[in-house]
Amino acid sequence: MQKHSSRAKMARTTQVPDREPSPDQVKVPSLLETAREIRTSDDQKKNNYELGAEEQARFLEAQSMRKKLTGHSELARDIHYGEPLKRSWRAPKYILEQSDSQQKRIRKHYHVVVEGEHVPPIIPYFQDMKVPRCIVEHLEHKNIKRPSPIQMQCLPAAFSGRDIIGIASTGSGKTLTFCLPLILFAAEAEHRCPYEKGDGPLGMILCPSRELARQTHDYIETIAEVLEHGGYARIRSLLCIGGINMADQSYTISRGIHIVVATPGRLQDMLERKRLRLDLCNYLCLDEADRMMDMGFEEDVRNIMTFFTQQRQTLLFSATMPKKILEFAEQSLIKPVIVNVGRAGAASLDVIQEVEYVEPDSKMVYLLETLQKTAPPVIIFSDNKHEVEDVYEYLLRKGVEVVAIHGSKSQEEREYAIESFKKGTKDVMVASGVASKGLDFHGIQHVINYTMPKEIEDYVHQIGRTGRNGKTGIATTFVNSQVTDQTMLDLKYLLLEAKQRVPSFLEALHDPHSGSSARRDACAVCGGLGHNVTQCPKLEDYQRRMTAHFSQTEMGGY
Repeated sequence: MQKHSSRAKMARTTQVPDREPSPDQVKVPSLLETAREIRTSDDQKKNNYELGAEEQARFLEAQSMRKKLTGHSELARDIHYGEPLKRSWRAPKYILEQSDSQQKRIRKHYHVVVEGEHVPPIIPYFQDMKVPRCIVEHLEHKNIKRPSPIQMQCLPAAFSGRDIIGIASTGSGKTLTFCLPLILFAAEAEHRCPYEKGDGPLGMILCPSRELARQTHDYIETIAEVLEHGGYARIRSLLCIGGINMADQSYTISRGIHIVVATPGRLQDMLERKRLRLDLCNYLCLDEADRMMDMGFEEDVRNIMTFFTQQRQTLLFSATMPKKILEFAEQSLIKPVIVNVGRAGAASLDVIQEVEYVEPDSKMVYLLETLQKTAPPVIIFSDNKHEVEDVYEYLLRKGVEVVAIHGSKSQEEREYAIESFKKGTKDVMVASGVASKGLDFHGIQHVINYTMPKEIEDYVHQIGRTGRNGKTGIATTFVNSQVTDQTMLDLKYLLLEAKQRVPSFLEALHDPHSGSSARRDACAVCGGLGHNVTQCPKLEDYQRRMTAHFSQTEMGGY
């Protein structure tokens, strides 16, 4: 009680007087005192930032102690592969004879940054990569005259058998980069020794969602048909996702398959039931690798890897690759080639980003006005399925040709929505996070983030649906007081990095690190530029979920 009363007494004695003091009563600080105060304030800011940097360094060190991404059997038998897998492909002699300075000049011209030992050459033309003529003609028919920067470097590396970590903005051509080498390896294997009943697969591609897996499988089927028409053997592939009859999949497997495109859950089930074997599998690609190895997927991938019986070539691709994932992946791959076109987690420069402050009650009405910015097709993103349904029903009532997709939709409903939107019979798609990553819709004019994602990397993926293949797109994002300052800061620095207009309400946002002279590094967990690991919303969310899980376990929860 004494402490409380003395504190109250101090509070009373330090209250501001009712009347302003006269000028001669005010003590004006000297220039020396003012400078000392400013320096102390700057030092405090710097110390706070440096403390965050130290915490981030400790976090990365802890990540490096995690087990490598490899099979339990390999760990148990202490098997270590020292050299990358050998493939038969070789670059043309005149490419190999280019000097290091020539190669550096080409990489600099296309803004390709590469790391690794004995990196294969960058090759700017498909013909020089020895890609079959029928595929080159097919790509030209699709108006793809030459490889994208990520393809120029990653395709030669993949053809050579190298492990790869590929980082480039959404819409830069990553799907072709990891599908084409596997298709050509499969064609070569089929030519040497035709696959028979029960053989295969030779390679696998893992995807974080059914929609992305289906899209990737469709792409492989298209290229396989092109090869077959060009006189090559038929390449058989399997789509291994939930919602497909397992008996139908078993029939496809019984004929012998070269390629499997899968989501982790269904693939694990097939492997555990011995419907699939990985005895011949030597190629593994993780599309959207940051998600696949993230907190929820890592153990699934490890379990799948226990079924491998030989060395494999491993490729990891994504538009965002936070440092904690990148360092972990580097340790898990064999002498990987790391190819980066732009900062990992940076937004595409082909997207015009417009951020608007819209109160929650005004969003629905303002959405109709925002839709008038461009012609269709348009994608509207929200972070929860109930809001998706609300927006969908509102637009239907207003006469808009619209479809919706979210996690609670049936497989048939998802497929209908995707197909009708792709064919152009519907102008607008309203989607939750289930469709925000990886899905490639042609010619999207406009992306509207009806709700700002909680994590900045999700924002990058969502706006990446537009501005693809060198075309310019528009992304409009609604924000309001419900968006945290941390997310707003991430958004502000992403806009600055992409040389976009920063609205006044973001400019005025208080940044605790703005006075620091220390270099601004991206968060090791999510890649955001507005914070470090000590304030990461993604890490905080994970820690909350883990705490709840352990509490439930200890209390006998279910």
